[in-house]
Amino acid sequence: MVAKRKRVAVVFGGRSGEHEVSILSAASVFQAANKELYELVPVGITKEGCWYVGGDPMAIITDGHMRLTESIPTTGESQPGTLLPQPGENSLVAIGEKTKQMLSPVDVVFPVLHGTYGEDGTIQGLLELADIPYVGAGVVASAVGMDKALMHAIFRDAGLPGVEFLVVKRYELEKQPQEVLKRIEAKLGFPCFVKPANLGSSVGISKVNSCSQLLPALQLAATYDRKIVVEASAGDVREIEVSVLGNDDPIVSIPGEIVPAGEFYDYKAKYLDDSELIVPARISPTAVQQVQQMAKQAFLACDCAGLARVDFFVRKDDEAVIVNEINTMPGFTRISMYPKLWEASGIPYSELIDRLINLALERHADKSRSTTSYEPM
Repeated sequence: MVAKRKRVAVVFGGRSGEHEVSILSAASVFQAANKELYELVPVGITKEGCWYVGGDPMAIITDGHMRLTESIPTTGESQPGTLLPQPGENSLVAIGEKTKQMLSPVDVVFPVLHGTYGEDGTIQGLLELADIPYVGAGVVASAVGMDKALMHAIFRDAGLPGVEFLVVKRYELEKQPQEVLKRIEAKLGFPCFVKPANLGSSVGISKVNSCSQLLPALQLAATYDRKIVVEASAGDVREIEVSVLGNDDPIVSIPGEIVPAGEFYDYKAKYLDDSELIVPARISPTAVQQVQQMAKQAFLACDCAGLARVDFFVRKDDEAVIVNEINTMPGFTRISMYPKLWEASGIPYSELIDRLINLALERHADKSRSTTSYEPM
C-alpha cells in the first residue's frame, strides 16, 4: 500500500524587507522537496499582506517574473485566501467575491518567511490558534530571536558572551537626540553598529565610525522599527555561522566563515556583492568546539525548534568567541549558509526538508500532550 503524501503548505513572501529573499527560499523548497512524499501547496503573501492560494501565487506576487509550474503542477487560478484561526478547521480558505471555498486540509505548514510578520512570532501565533503543525520556532522563540534587545538579554542570562549594547526608543531619539548621542558615545564609543531591533538580513544596519555618523544611522534604523539596538564593535574578528537542527536535543553543523565584500556583512554584501563563504571556517579545533557548544546553548536558551542559524564573532588575535545573534528562519535558498553548512556536514538539501517537516510534526505531537483545561476537584 502506497503511503499517502503529506500536504505541506509552503508560505512565502510577506510584509517584510526580506520579501524577495523569502521568495527565493520558497522556490528552492518547491524544487528540492520530494514530490513522492509531499503534496506542496503554495501560499503567497504580497508585500501588502494579501494572501493568495491555489494556482501559482508566486506569479502573482512577483508580477509574473517567477513561476512554480516547473517545480510543481498547479491547477486553476490563484485566489485571495486566508487560514482560519480555529482548531478543527485546519484548512486554507479561498475567498471569492461572494463565496468562500474550503480547500483540502494541510498536514503541516512550512513558513519560509524571513523577518517581520513571518519570523517574529506573528504567523506562528496564527498557526497555534489553528492547531496546525509548522516548521520552525514557536511564538516566544521567534519573537525573542527577532528582537535583538530581548535576544541579547536572554543570551546574557544564559551566560553566553556578547558585545556591550544599548537600546534606544524612537521617541527618545525624536525628543532628546543629543542626550541619546552622548549616552552612546560615553558607554560604547566608536566604531559601533546601529540596528533596528526587529529586522533581518542586515536591513537598516550601519557601522558608525564617528559621532558625526551616529545621528543619521539612528534615524535610518528608526525608519524600520520603534526600537533601536546599538552595539559596541567586537574588534578585529572572523564572522562565523553555525546551523542548528532539532527540537529538545538539537545537532549542530560544522562552522562556516563569512568574508564580507564590504566593510561589514550588510544586505548589499549578503545578496548583491560577492562576499566569500568559507566552509569549514578557518578557526582552530578548540574554537570550533566552542562555537558548536554555544550554538546549541543559544538555541536551547531561546527555546527554539526545528532550525536556527547562530552567528558568532571570533577574535583573530586570541580566538575569543562572542555570540552575535540567532536567526530562527534563516535564508533557505540552496546557496544560503544554513543549508550549505548542513550539506558540508552530510545532510543534503532535500533530506534537510524532510527532517524539518518531521521535526514540526514531532513538536506538535509533544505539545498536544499538554492539558489546556483545568477542572478543580
